[in-house]
Parts: sequence; C-alpha cells; structure tokens
Amino acid sequence: MATESLTLGKALNAGLRRALDRDPKVVIMGEDVGKLGGVFRITDGLQKDFGEDRVIDTPLAESGIIGTAVGLALRGYRPVCEIQFDGFVYPAYDQIVSQVAKMHYRSRGMVRLPIVIRIPFGGGIGAVEHHSESPEAYFAHTPGLKVVTCSNPSDGYTMIQQAIASDDPIVFLEPKRRYWEKGEVDAEAEAYPLHSARVARPGTDVTVVAYGPMVRTALDAATAAAEDGRELEVIDLRSLSPLDLGPVHESVRRTGRCVVVHEAPSNVGLGAEIAARVTEECFYSLESPVLRVTGFDTPYPAARVEEEYLPDLDRVLDAVDRTYGW
Repeated sequence: MATESLTLGKALNAGLRRALDRDPKVVIMGEDVGKLGGVFRITDGLQKDFGEDRVIDTPLAESGIIGTAVGLALRGYRPVCEIQFDGFVYPAYDQIVSQVAKMHYRSRGMVRLPIVIRIPFGGGIGAVEHHSESPEAYFAHTPGLKVVTCSNPSDGYTMIQQAIASDDPIVFLEPKRRYWEKGEVDAEAEAYPLHSARVARPGTDVTVVAYGPMVRTALDAATAAAEDGRELEVIDLRSLSPLDLGPVHESVRRTGRCVVVHEAPSNVGLGAEIAARVTEECFYSLESPVLRVTGFDTPYPAARVEEEYLPDLDRVLDAVDRTYGW
C-alpha cells in the first residue's frame, strides 16, 4: 500500500492486517470481531485471511476476554482485545487495573504483558446508553497502563501497529464518530513516536489542546477563528498516559493562552491535569487562566440531545474569547 486515501476505520483495519502479517504471535479477540468483522467492521476480512485461531470470536464476557489475554501474553503472544463499546469495558475493569496494569511491577520486571485493548469511545453517533462514553481518565489514572488515542487515518494506521509492537499494556482509544472520515495514509512514511504530542495546526494567539474526536472540532474552530483574525495553535496530544506536554508548554509560552477540549466530563478529567501542569510550568507566560471545554458532569444523555452535551465549535470559540476577557 503506497499513499492512499482511507477512512479511519479502513486505516485501522490495514494496520491490524499488517501487524498480523508481520508477527504470528499477534492474535485478535473480541465480540463479533471474526465472522462479522466487528460492529464497526474494523476487523473486516481478517478472520477469513488469517484463520479462526488468530482472529477469535469470544463470548459476551469482557472480563473473560481480558483474563484470557493475560494468559496468552504470559505465554508469549501479543493479544489485541476489542471492547465492543466504551461503556462495555467496566466488567473488564478489575482485570485491567488489578492484573494487566500490575503484572510487570508485581514480577519485579521479569514479566511483561504486551496487550492492546482497543476501545471505540466517545459520542456523536446517536447511540443508546452505554455506547457513547469517554472513560479515558480511569485508565490514564492507573499506573502501569499506557493510554493512546488517534484522531486521523494516518495516525490510526501507524499507532495501532506501534501499540501492538510495544511490550507495555496499552489502552487504545478509537474515536468512533471519526471512523468514516477520510485522510491520506502513507504506509512507507516514517512513524511519529507513539507517545509524542503533535502540532496539528500552527498558530500564534491561543493554544488549543485536544485529543481523539475533539481534534477535528478544534481544527474547525481554528478555521472559523482565522476568519476573525485569530490564529489558534491546535495540539493533538495523541498519548494520554504518559502525557507529552513539552509541545504544549512551548506553545503556551508563545501564545499566553490555553484552552483544553475533551468530551469527557470536566470533574477530575484529563483537562484538569493538563491545566494544572500548564499552570505550573507556564505561570508567568499566561495572560489568562487555562480554560476547559468539556462534556457536562452528568451521565451521557439520550441521543436526541447529545449535540447539546458534546463540545462543539461554538463552545470552543467562546472559551477562546473568554481568554481575552480576563
């Protein structure tokens, strides 16, 4: 595959295919990932090409999926587990936090668990309860786990391969509302480091920090702000644990203003940690407090009102305006 225009879903499929092809120890497991190809068709065609021993349809038992993956990883395999929807991860939470995150430390570094846990996350698809949540803070708060999220097809293609190749357990968050958005994917391009943030759009006036599904929202806000003469610098975090805030600090020292955007509720969310660290490192450069644009501190609402809940272009631009009003 040379440079090609792919949707995020197709790019993830291509990345998984390449990982399966490269390493016979890679196995994919999850509910409906085989014959059906997953509810979002991210694993479409992989069982047909690699067999039922490597792309495995599991029972509806998230704890069982992760527990089985732990055993496989201990025996030298590299399991890639799909949790069908974000809100379904909680039955597996005990396994992830008590086993997956701690095994390396419990064994004094003798044992590694190279497990990737793929979770479609976030809202925006008009889904029912338990299908539109943003649980990233639970996992980013857990020592021993690494947490990453892609925002575009190019990153999806490379990051899933990097995560599978890593010896660390990685929670891989996929912004489900972006699965159908297209972008250029160069299979031969040098991969950007997995745990590094990246400037998605340069700017001089306000630093806007986002990840996953909100990167597109932030970029749209930057386009709209440019019409009013304000240049927003958009930074795609890509990695939520560890956080790479070097590019954010560098940007804020130039702009003097910072807005953090995420879908998850604001209370004890990633935005709070980012705001604290930016304030610690860039206090004397800030012209106004670090502001957050987030989901509200309520359970995710019914689909008919989710657009009122999700951060959008107008809410981001309003926060940008408020950074000039202090």
